[in-house]
Amino acid sequence: MARKVLSQAEVEAYQRDGQLTPQHRLSPDLLARMTRSIEALIEANADIRPEQLVGAHIKKSDDTGVRGVEDLLDLACHPDILDAVEQVMGPDLILWGSQVFSKPAGDGMAIPWHQDGQYWPVRPLRTVTVWIAIDPATVENGCMRVIPGTHKDGLLEHASSDDQGLALNQGLTGVDESAARDVELEPGQFSLHDVMLIHGSNANTSGKRRCGWAIRYMPATSLFDRSIPPTRIARNQVIDFSQRPIWLVRGQDRAGNDFSVGKETAPA
Repeated sequence: MARKVLSQAEVEAYQRDGQLTPQHRLSPDLLARMTRSIEALIEANADIRPEQLVGAHIKKSDDTGVRGVEDLLDLACHPDILDAVEQVMGPDLILWGSQVFSKPAGDGMAIPWHQDGQYWPVRPLRTVTVWIAIDPATVENGCMRVIPGTHKDGLLEHASSDDQGLALNQGLTGVDESAARDVELEPGQFSLHDVMLIHGSNANTSGKRRCGWAIRYMPATSLFDRSIPPTRIARNQVIDFSQRPIWLVRGQDRAGNDFSVGKETAPA
C-alpha cells in the first residue's frame, strides 16, 4: 500500500484542477543524484536540443536517438514518486516515458499550449506526468503554465506549426489565458498533471537555465498501443512508439501490454 505522500485535500485538488504542486519535496540527496544524472544526459547528447531529450531513462533509445542515462530508470521508480502517482492513478502503474526539458539561458525554446494526449499512444488515454524541477522554474525563465480544469474538456483539435522556436510542432490556438497558472518550482519540488490538461511555457530569454525532468506513468488498465504509426512531435523529431520499452513499476498489468522490448519489473 502506498505511503500517503499527498494529503486528501491535495488529491481532491488534482482531480479538480488536473494539476498539483504537492507540499512534499524530494530529499536533497535524491535531488543531487538526479541532477548528476541529468547533467550527464545533457553532456552525452550535445547534438540534440536540451528541451527535446525524449527517453532520458532509456540507455539506448532506438526511436529517438537520445543516449539515456541508466540511473534515471532507477530514479523514476523511487517510492517518493510512485507513491504520489499511485494516490491519483491507482495501484497498477507503468512507466512508459520521460523527457528532460532543459531551456538554456537566453534561447530556451517555448512550448505551445497543448494537451499531451495529442501525442501519446495510450488507450484508454490516461497518463500522469511528474515534472521535477532541477533548476528553479520561474516566470522569468519560462516555467510551465497550465489552464486549471481543462483536463475535463476532452481532447481538442491541435494545429501544426513550422515555427523553429517551438519545442513541439502541434499546439492549440485561441486559448483563453485569463485563468492561466504559472507553476513556479524550487529545485526538488515537483508538479503532477493530467494527460488532458492544457499547458505550455514561454521561451527562456533570461540569463538563467530552466531544467526539469518529466516522467510519464500510465495505469496498467490501459494499453500502450504499438500499432500507432511514427509520430512527429517536433519539426526535427519523430518518435516510433513501436520500439518504445515500457516497465511495469507497481502492481499488475491488466490490459495485455507488451513488455518484450523492455523490462517487466522495476529495477531493484
